[in-house]
Amino acid sequence: MTPGSAASRDPRTWSRAKRNRYGWFMTFGLLFLMMLSWADKAVLGIAAVPLMKQLGITPEQFGLVGSAMFLTFGVAQIVAAPIANKVSSKWILLVLCLLWSVAQVPILLFASLPALWASRLLLGAGEGPLAPVLMHGIYKWFPEKKGATPAALASSGVTLGIVAFAPVLAWVIGQFGWQTAFAVLAIVGLLWSVFWAIAGKEGPYTSRKAEQEIDGIAREETPVISETKIRYWRTILSPSWIFAVLASFFGYWTFTLAMSWGPAYFQNVLGFSGQQSGTMIALPAAWGTVATVGLSALTQRLHLKGVPTRKARGWVLGGAGAFAGACLVAATMTTSPVLSIVLMVFGFGTAPALFAITYLVVAELTTIGQRGANLSIANAVLTTGGVFAPAVSGFLIGGAATPADGYRAAFALAGGLMLTFGVLALVFVNQQRDRRRLGLDAAAGFSLGAAAPAAGAEEARAVVTKA
Repeated sequence: MTPGSAASRDPRTWSRAKRNRYGWFMTFGLLFLMMLSWADKAVLGIAAVPLMKQLGITPEQFGLVGSAMFLTFGVAQIVAAPIANKVSSKWILLVLCLLWSVAQVPILLFASLPALWASRLLLGAGEGPLAPVLMHGIYKWFPEKKGATPAALASSGVTLGIVAFAPVLAWVIGQFGWQTAFAVLAIVGLLWSVFWAIAGKEGPYTSRKAEQEIDGIAREETPVISETKIRYWRTILSPSWIFAVLASFFGYWTFTLAMSWGPAYFQNVLGFSGQQSGTMIALPAAWGTVATVGLSALTQRLHLKGVPTRKARGWVLGGAGAFAGACLVAATMTTSPVLSIVLMVFGFGTAPALFAITYLVVAELTTIGQRGANLSIANAVLTTGGVFAPAVSGFLIGGAATPADGYRAAFALAGGLMLTFGVLALVFVNQQRDRRRLGLDAAAGFSLGAAAPAAGAEEARAVVTKA
């Protein structure tokens, strides 16, 4: 290989336009990976009715299986964080996707309750590290101030994956059986892995210094940021951290409930067919995409106008949580099926829009050097909502006099918790107060001022690079 050919493969030597094009190519590839990960999460719920019938599984047992993957989910992301500092994002993502495909094998070979447990535990271990590693990989392809938009696009895969895959998987189950849906996801994962092994590349923007060297940009003046280390327990025990994370904890609970039990509800209570239920569960996911983009745009717009982040982020977070919870509670009280579905779309769909705002709040309550660890801790805590939601709901559904009563109880519980902690977030999330208590006033210029457009990029990088 000649020096010239080696250089031509190095993105640092490419023109800015070529780097930008390939960066967007990588972004769309990783968007599909994020969509696939949520299809893997949702397929169990879409297959719930025929799966439970064939295997003789009770609602309580199914709920525990639905929670299984989240038992390994949080642990895996914490374990993977330091590895991502040493190993290329390309190869980590390739291994994770292959692991998802392998995780479907026990179900295809044995189709039993133990096989379901093994499959979901392995899937959780493979999916836990995805979000921070994927964001880390995207940000390596863009200058810091241009990374927020591609990251937001990739994040939308959380809900777009349900929108795109749920109707297809429901059709596959109706035509070929529930095991075939798991096989389809395994094959899609293998195909993506082949694509990524060939086309995946590591981006060149690995640090601010690298960005300055590649693009020839002079070092910008930035506010002085306090780097005095703060004990983690002080940040975690601040009211803003507690109530912002709890709001998203119950948001994760609510969205996981929708994915785990929503399709079965549409079939067993409302009388939809299996294929129709797949389309129905895509509705709150579609609204979730709109809500995520809309609320993120709102917080940034308020921030750029100089609105204190207690209002620009804390009030938006709390208001959205209270709105979602109120909709879900109201859905269990109305006698109109149509109105109930509409309210569920808003209630379930708004829940995942809380996560990104919570990360912004948490990032304000720490120094840059400790930000990655704090974000990892917050993410591990809020995603444990997925451990409880399917199992608790399964026991409520299985123990009720009728399935309809059980589902109403599960939805009312999730909605009531969302409403309560949304209101509490409105009252207690106050980053300015807690920053003063933590001695972070020197960083206020960074978190509240002109650096806001790039804040998303810095925070997402920190999840991996600073953990």
